[in-house]
Amino acid sequence: MTENTMPTDNRLSLSTRAARNLATTTKTPPQMQEITSRHLLRVLPWVEAVGGAYRVNRRLTYQMADGRLTFVSTGADVRVISAELCELPALRGFADADVLAALADLFTQREYEAGQVIERAGTPMDEVLLLAHGKVDRLGEGEYGNETRLGVLADGEYVGEHMLVNADARWEWTVKAVTACTVLALGREEFERLLTLSDGLREHVQAYREDPDRPVNRFGEAEIALAAGHVGEATLPGTFVDYELGPREYELSVAQTILRVHSRVADLYNEPMNQTEQQLRLTIEALRERQEHELVNNRDFGLLHNADLKQRLHTRSGPPTPDDLDELLATVWKNPNVMFAHPKAIAAFARQCNARGIYPQTVEFNGQKAPAWRGVPMLPCNKIPVNDKGISSIMVMRLGEKDQGVVGLRRTGLVDEYEPGLSVRFMSIDEKAILSYLVTTYYSAAVLVPDALGILESVEVL
Repeated sequence: MTENTMPTDNRLSLSTRAARNLATTTKTPPQMQEITSRHLLRVLPWVEAVGGAYRVNRRLTYQMADGRLTFVSTGADVRVISAELCELPALRGFADADVLAALADLFTQREYEAGQVIERAGTPMDEVLLLAHGKVDRLGEGEYGNETRLGVLADGEYVGEHMLVNADARWEWTVKAVTACTVLALGREEFERLLTLSDGLREHVQAYREDPDRPVNRFGEAEIALAAGHVGEATLPGTFVDYELGPREYELSVAQTILRVHSRVADLYNEPMNQTEQQLRLTIEALRERQEHELVNNRDFGLLHNADLKQRLHTRSGPPTPDDLDELLATVWKNPNVMFAHPKAIAAFARQCNARGIYPQTVEFNGQKAPAWRGVPMLPCNKIPVNDKGISSIMVMRLGEKDQGVVGLRRTGLVDEYEPGLSVRFMSIDEKAILSYLVTTYYSAAVLVPDALGILESVEVL
């Protein structure tokens, strides 16, 4: 009996599986899902930071305490960190830790529901309120008697601080809870009682009360004395422009990694694609992604942490509305160039526009269409975080040194420079025949004047 050697599937020609053994496949370079458009790196004007540092000189500014306070909680009990009370203008520079701790103990915790009025306009201001959690509206009377929203306050902010120095102060606006709020309150009687017990605190507050107003412009900068509109031989004022004595210096940050490639791979498997080049390409992509993340989130120079507190706004109701973006653009009203938002925040804004029957325009930006509001492009940036509650931020900025805006910092002309500001330096071949390359990039970002960067916070994107 003869053995049957015919294929079991009765094929009449060579199978594709077998044919591939003699063919060269068409293949793509290695793909990488982490790669994004990195618009921030593309639009930032890059400035050479020779010497690894960049000093931002400004006019002398008298900075009032306008920061935010920090709180700690144990279960449902919330306390203000005593040293943080120095953020209140009247306590700025007060250093007695024991007295500050005693003052922190005098605050009592209150809870308010959404829509509840906390303080009413016209009533005596007899307490300081620290907003530990939640969001409140400041409501006032408009020109024609209607109620007008004057602003929004959120976590870490405070109201009623004038009570500390003015016994006759009255509330100029109504404070109303937008969401459920946790508030710490300090009454006038408790504060006055502590003043009688602490000579240091009483002298500090009294010195603040008697401090004459410094001659400043509306931006808090030391005023330049000028004369205008005079006639005859009027005596002209003398003046000079004072500078900050300790201007901020931005040092270049660094992102590095060591790329390792086995010499056998580099020698034998470089056709049709150079293995070392492909390894290097993907490494550089990851390094650039990290660079953009640091420019947004680094606590030292990242844009989200370097916006002036007066340049931070909160959404009126949660989702980003056209009204919110109008207020955001007003913070950088002198030639705003671009906005950045997480893709989910852009989608949330689009939903609000759809609900109102508004269709935002698109603009041409770097050869592609981009959504825009009031002519300012809104570019996606997934490095802006979205927390587990669906809260994010939107940034708007003015760009360039000439316009006193936001600039990126880098150093080019490096040894073994592979791209501007990025070097690839051969290190060694070890005893296992593995080649090592040091991949390095130096970078930072600087905000030249406070009104170059504005941030809309508490943006709900879900």
